[in-house]
Amino acid sequence: MTTPYYLLEEEKLRRNLALIRDVADRSGAEIILAFKAFALWKTFPIFREYISATTASSPDEARLALEEFGAPAHTYSPAYTEHDFPEILRCSSHITFNSLSQFHRFKPTPALSVREGQWGGAPSLGLRVNPEYSEIETELYNPCAPGSRFGVLAEDLPAELPSALEGFHIHCHCESSAENFARTLVHIEEKFSRWFPQLKWINFGGGHLMTRKDYNVELLVETLRGFHARYPHLRMILEPGSAFAWQTGHLVASVVDVVENHGIRTAILDVSFTCHMPDCLEMPYQPEVRGAAMGDEGPYVYRLGGNSCLSGDFMGDWSFDHELQVGDEIVFEDMIHYTTVKTTTFNGVHHPSLAIRRLDGTIDVLREFRYEDYRDRMD
Repeated sequence: MTTPYYLLEEEKLRRNLALIRDVADRSGAEIILAFKAFALWKTFPIFREYISATTASSPDEARLALEEFGAPAHTYSPAYTEHDFPEILRCSSHITFNSLSQFHRFKPTPALSVREGQWGGAPSLGLRVNPEYSEIETELYNPCAPGSRFGVLAEDLPAELPSALEGFHIHCHCESSAENFARTLVHIEEKFSRWFPQLKWINFGGGHLMTRKDYNVELLVETLRGFHARYPHLRMILEPGSAFAWQTGHLVASVVDVVENHGIRTAILDVSFTCHMPDCLEMPYQPEVRGAAMGDEGPYVYRLGGNSCLSGDFMGDWSFDHELQVGDEIVFEDMIHYTTVKTTTFNGVHHPSLAIRRLDGTIDVLREFRYEDYRDRMD
């Protein structure tokens, strides 16, 4: 294949899906896919073998859930609009509001829900709440940071919830451990358990990285079972994104030039960090590069530079065991989640192609991008 391209490994994807289904079966929780991390819809037939629902945060994601995944979405947005809400209503089985004011403004009547819901039912309504506790260290990804715009504080909830509210949505994690969740759950119950008798479901959000090798899966199952034993009437929902696609594929690039400035050698690639791997700059973190070690210890040390005109479109340093040449392939590991959903055409840089390696070893190209994809964004 011509670089750049993302290559998803079906075998690794199915391994993650099987683990997630096992956790769901043993814990009694429903685990659904968050599109914000992965929305490669041509793989949905594989997902449907293991899970039955997805979560959306916009009209387009909700429509993707209904029309391509084949089931209405669990939808949450920080703010719905008059223009968008009818489509949200049409495509969602669950709608979570970020504030009580949004709930009172947009709560649908049962008659309207049934009439507008294409899938034939009235959505269950929920409210996002904020326990003011999270162990996420990077503030950019902490939804419970002081002053957060996400969710209603316990002190601002009425003693009696509106009768139409059936669930709480709580998101406190980002690539977090089972131990993080167990400790966070203590704070959740302290803050909000007084309202649990009024609810039918609780959504513990995303960030549960249960497919990571060092994740304590048994503790997660035990924690969820314990919660269910305490509140057997509450349906438990988890909506991880990264866990589904964690270490299931990579981004393949090529070296197009090598430049040197004040002793710093940069291998310029046919991919862009800002366009194709934005989390590397936002987080920031250094991705793993196949056949290279992070750091400047070694005979062949390079920065890796992107092909956009942004000065900061580079990462470094990596040490290779050989001198890089034009045409050499550079493989960025674990580049499927939070990448394919975030790519941009800034500077007219092409999106990498999307491909999947099937179980028999063959590679199917799912999508290649052309000039029209860039042009049509400006229509």
